[in-house]
Amino acid sequence: MQFQVMNSPFKEEQAELLNQVLPTMTENQKIWLSGYLASSQSTASTATAEPVVQNVSEAGVSSQNATENVTREVTILFGSHTGNCEALAGEMSQKLEQQDYKVTLSMMDDFKPKALKKVEDLLILTSTHGDGDPPDNAMAFYDFLHSKRAPELEDLRYSVLSLGDSSYEFYCQTGKEFDKRLEELGGKRIYPRVDCDLDFEEPAEEWFEGVLATLNNSKEVNREGEQPSQSERSDASTNQPAYSRTNPFKAEILENLNLNGRGSNKETRHLELDLEGSNLEFEPGDSLGIFPENDSVLVDQLIEVMKWNPEDQVPVNKQGELRPLREALTSTFEITALTKPLLEKVAQLSANEELNKLIVDQEELKAYLYGRDLIDLVQDFGLRDVSAEEFIKILRKIPPRLYSIASSLHANPDEVHLTIGALRYDAHGRKRTGVCSGQCTERSQPGDLLPVFIQRNSNFKLPENPDIPVIMIGAGTGVAPYRAFLEEREEIEAEGDTWLFFGEQHFVTDFLYQVEWQKWLKEGVLSRADVAFSRDSSEKVYVQHRMLEKSRDLYQWLQEGAAVYVCGDEKYMAKDVETTLLTILEQEGNMSQEEAEAYLVDMRKQKRYQRDVY
Repeated sequence: MQFQVMNSPFKEEQAELLNQVLPTMTENQKIWLSGYLASSQSTASTATAEPVVQNVSEAGVSSQNATENVTREVTILFGSHTGNCEALAGEMSQKLEQQDYKVTLSMMDDFKPKALKKVEDLLILTSTHGDGDPPDNAMAFYDFLHSKRAPELEDLRYSVLSLGDSSYEFYCQTGKEFDKRLEELGGKRIYPRVDCDLDFEEPAEEWFEGVLATLNNSKEVNREGEQPSQSERSDASTNQPAYSRTNPFKAEILENLNLNGRGSNKETRHLELDLEGSNLEFEPGDSLGIFPENDSVLVDQLIEVMKWNPEDQVPVNKQGELRPLREALTSTFEITALTKPLLEKVAQLSANEELNKLIVDQEELKAYLYGRDLIDLVQDFGLRDVSAEEFIKILRKIPPRLYSIASSLHANPDEVHLTIGALRYDAHGRKRTGVCSGQCTERSQPGDLLPVFIQRNSNFKLPENPDIPVIMIGAGTGVAPYRAFLEEREEIEAEGDTWLFFGEQHFVTDFLYQVEWQKWLKEGVLSRADVAFSRDSSEKVYVQHRMLEKSRDLYQWLQEGAAVYVCGDEKYMAKDVETTLLTILEQEGNMSQEEAEAYLVDMRKQKRYQRDVY
């Protein structure tokens, strides 16, 4: 910039001096100077020279800090399996932008790892998957960070929010490893890592407030003027509330049908829910969250064992809201699963020596937790001297259950369909039933209401190009999203080929949605289908066996750019399917093991290999 005498208030010699000095000044010097001049103008009439210099210095620093707050960039990276971390990351990004931060928001595997050296402030939000593994969309970034190629990060400030389930052995393991590794590379923590259990909302909010307080260089965060996040805003056009995880919609059950035939040892329910008036939208691959209730019979048994008064008022949240004990245990608190943190808290309340011994023996503890609930715990250790109010305080909230949506919104406006398998088993002398699946299969009828919300899943989406071939692999209820896929493709008249691999126990009783698959095959919406029914022959046959039988064709589809989807059990089915894909690549593509693994990693990066596993 050149000052001209004709369009400025400066004399010619002043303009010349400014033109000489300004090009040599740094940005910080210019910021300080602007603060100096602003302060001089406001204090010139009342301040002496000495105070002015002191105030000018403070004004310059204040101006510089304000500019840094406006321009400082915060990078938010998330690794998400079910979509919780992705949703949290989006909300936090909005809140930071409302406070004038520049934000880079990215899925971990979409972020260029080498750019990490330029990041000033990094927020990591991640879940843990399987046996302590990172989510699929965080694997490449995780591997890079733990490799020798990872850069030194002495200039990095960071914080980690980790989501998990304390009933699992490797609780929040991925978050812990990210936190440790970033420290090893020289990073400095903005705020300590927070590990969240299934009821993650409150600790996640506290973590963000702590992070924001540090970023703002302030001990407290004034949130009163903060704008609500997008998920909490009302729809201005309809003046209706926005329904979300924190404000679920009460959806009426329209249909509740058993998909299994007579004689099956399984019960799989097809639920159709009415979403009219909710303004909820979803895409194939998304999930529906349901907030279930505990079985009232189980609640009454617990109250009886503990000799509590069901009408006693107990607090159900940090705000101190009171509800009758029986209602609170039915609708708010988890009583069907035991975790190590819960047992540790119970031990502190009761001072039971046997319970303390159990907690320190990892193998015995792991064996005890499996298949037991709160009634088992209080009976086994004689915990009848604890008040209801004390006990309630250490229980975690009932977590919502997520189910892959089995319908297309385009094909079924104002409706959402689910495929829910009933969980029933015997353990430790008692019959057990899944909380949500038991409610949906045994205690719910058409006309009943279920509190629901949409859980986005950007990691399990149809290709943007409808001409790309699609391979869908699933077993049991894992076939649900593929019903949504085909309904959607039928509606948009997609041209790409589709191939379904489906597995269950028996053809006659367990071929879920058989009539629909056959109709789509006849109409060409589904190009090919291969099924495996493991109990219909002397040797058990699974979907991976059918894949190997068609390995040449399957490899040809991969070479033509097909996208592969896997949905179902992670521990067995999904691992076996991945092993089979690697085998096919090695055999049909003449690849080494390393080349096959690299091929699959590249497919994942291109979003041609997507999994929705549990």
